[in-house]
Amino acid sequence: MVRDTVAVGGGRRPAALTAAGVSGGEHARQGSQDPRVGTQMIEERSPRAASGGSGGSSPQGDGAMAGEPEGPSPQEAAADAADARVSGTGTVSEMPAKIDADDVAAVAAQLGREPRGMRRVAHRCPCGRPDVVETAPRLPDGTPFPTLFYLTCPKAASAIGTLEGGGMMREMQARLADDPSLKARYTAAHEDYLRRRGDAAREDGIEPLPEGMQSAGGMPGRVKCLHALIAHELAVPGSNPFGREALEALPDWWRSGSCVRTAEEAQ
Repeated sequence: MVRDTVAVGGGRRPAALTAAGVSGGEHARQGSQDPRVGTQMIEERSPRAASGGSGGSSPQGDGAMAGEPEGPSPQEAAADAADARVSGTGTVSEMPAKIDADDVAAVAAQLGREPRGMRRVAHRCPCGRPDVVETAPRLPDGTPFPTLFYLTCPKAASAIGTLEGGGMMREMQARLADDPSLKARYTAAHEDYLRRRGDAAREDGIEPLPEGMQSAGGMPGRVKCLHALIAHELAVPGSNPFGREALEALPDWWRSGSCVRTAEEAQ
């Protein structure tokens, strides 16, 4: 199935959004949830589930058994689905048929430019805004774009930059050289990233990236970018050992409110 992507500079923005320190309304109601605990997925659960997470199986069951009562009403089902999408970690998003225009506007405000090749929101911050997007392996002009999971939240990005400046990557790199088990898990994260990027190319009907092109964050042999590793872990909980470590070391970046707000909220 070919899914909609957002081209460079494409599409109008349905609601003006600006960078902000606080936000109210619908997006602020989930502010007490912690993205570091573990995440429940709707369509897909990583086979390497995040340890210690709240997690759980998909709310979509295997079908009604004979003799069981009929399922919930449409209204109850919608409410249950909304509850399931928000566990203790923010939200891992299911793949939509179309990208929500409000999400595009939010990401544009976060980045200060229109998003390029955006396929979907891969994870939502507890405030409700996107914080990781999945990007097409090739931009609309055909340029290769190897970073499948792209961190967009400026508050999270700033907190991650502090970890990088504090020497966390150097310490991780040293352990990677000395711990065969850790190296195997980091290699598995690299392979997971490449597989998902290839799947995205096939779903969009575009040419996959060349064999041997890097995954992200320095995988599998180096630790070069915690932003990319955390984005992978948020989108696919339990997939990335260093992404998980760094995520758990972050402060509660969402506590002060959303990083963007609508023009109405700014008044």
